[in-house]
Amino acid sequence: MRRVFILLVVAGFGVIFAGLVAGYGERQTLSALATFYLTEVPADLGAANVVTGILISFRGFDTLGEVAVLFMVAASVGVILASEPGDKPLLLPAIGGKGQGPSELVRNGAEVVLPLIFLFGTYVIMNGHLSAGGGFQGGAVVASGVMLMMLAYPTGPLHHGFLSITEALAGVFYVSIGILGMVLGGGFLDSHILPRGDFGTLISAGAIPLISILLGIKVGAELSVIIDRFRS
Repeated sequence: MRRVFILLVVAGFGVIFAGLVAGYGERQTLSALATFYLTEVPADLGAANVVTGILISFRGFDTLGEVAVLFMVAASVGVILASEPGDKPLLLPAIGGKGQGPSELVRNGAEVVLPLIFLFGTYVIMNGHLSAGGGFQGGAVVASGVMLMMLAYPTGPLHHGFLSITEALAGVFYVSIGILGMVLGGGFLDSHILPRGDFGTLISAGAIPLISILLGIKVGAELSVIIDRFRS
């Protein structure tokens, strides 16, 4: 009976998705809203990446809410998984076998790949206003590098105090820039508080690159703490 029920549920989802696929039609022309954003973001904000311009500037309050949610997740994970005073931290499962440290392949591979991961994460954060990327994406890349570092060096602890201070300062500066946008510009996180610069260059799009850097630092620090909590 249980298998029949599962098959019926799977078949139902198959019918639903089949209807969605059959009725899909690619839009041949841009909507009025899409045309507005594709025109307004490069002209007004000076950002070549329209998506980043919308997320950081036009949807600034939504981005602030997303950062707040991520902070609450990190705080909740820290409270739930916090170890009692005097408890010995549990190390990550050994990769090279029971009771052994990480394999030579993992350790040597991490030494080669880690600098590239952190460099790529920095690139994604810094170039979010020019190409695909931004603070959230770059911060996640940096956090993935931290996870690889934990796999290669399971006994190496993270400095939670440094990460907490860094994350807090990034959040304070992020909100401060948003308030400056209300005072000196036209609204919260208005990027016009800084010169727009030359379109398509690294230093351009006003305050958007700076906001993206702060987001990347905050997201990277918070995700790194969350990952570290799961091994303690």
